[in-house]
Amino acid sequence: MEFHIMTLFPEMVDQILSESIIGRARKAGKVSVTCWNIRDYANNRSRHVDDYIYGGGPGMLMQVDPIYGCYKGILKDLEERGIKEEPRVIYMSPKGRTFTQERAVSLSGEPDVPIIILSGHYEGVDERALQLIHAEELSIGDYILTGGELAACVIVDAVARLLPGVLGDDDSSVVETFHENLLECPQYTRPEEYEGLKVPEVLLSGNHAKIAAWRKEQSELITRERRPDLYQKYRESL
Repeated sequence: MEFHIMTLFPEMVDQILSESIIGRARKAGKVSVTCWNIRDYANNRSRHVDDYIYGGGPGMLMQVDPIYGCYKGILKDLEERGIKEEPRVIYMSPKGRTFTQERAVSLSGEPDVPIIILSGHYEGVDERALQLIHAEELSIGDYILTGGELAACVIVDAVARLLPGVLGDDDSSVVETFHENLLECPQYTRPEEYEGLKVPEVLLSGNHAKIAAWRKEQSELITRERRPDLYQKYRESL
């Protein structure tokens, strides 16, 4: 699956996505991440990509021309490499719909469709840029970051880990938090006792039916306590 990140800080994004599981997946050719520097498409000697906001207001706004130029550069690259699938374009914005595990699953279900992610900065981007690139606005939460780079990395990580072979054990992406609208149950490893805290006996019993029942019960209890909204969805699906 191909990810193309439009950013002012390509080295930052590339470094984050070169580590751990996603980094190994990139080296193995299971995931492709290309960072595109928006400044390379600025039409001025100093490579400025921002300007004052029409109508007044604090801060600066990213201009439409370098963003659209970068987008067209990506499209040209895809065309030259014979990729015919129309890319999906995402803009990381606190105004966007909240990104969820369900959305990650949906995006991972189309591995042949390239994903272009625009990382904004300053006070955001000129609205015309979003119109021209037909961007879907997504948010990773109700808070503000200094830029969209970290949010873009979150999208790549959440989607890429769902692709076959990326995690190594494909069951890892199925039996986890948000599966069936439930939060994950408590997990334990060695030692069996630490500082007076013991692993629940049922997990040491070897009785797989009892273990499965205990895990389901714990997931239900935790979800009902911490995420009543998810628990309601879970109950409605029964």
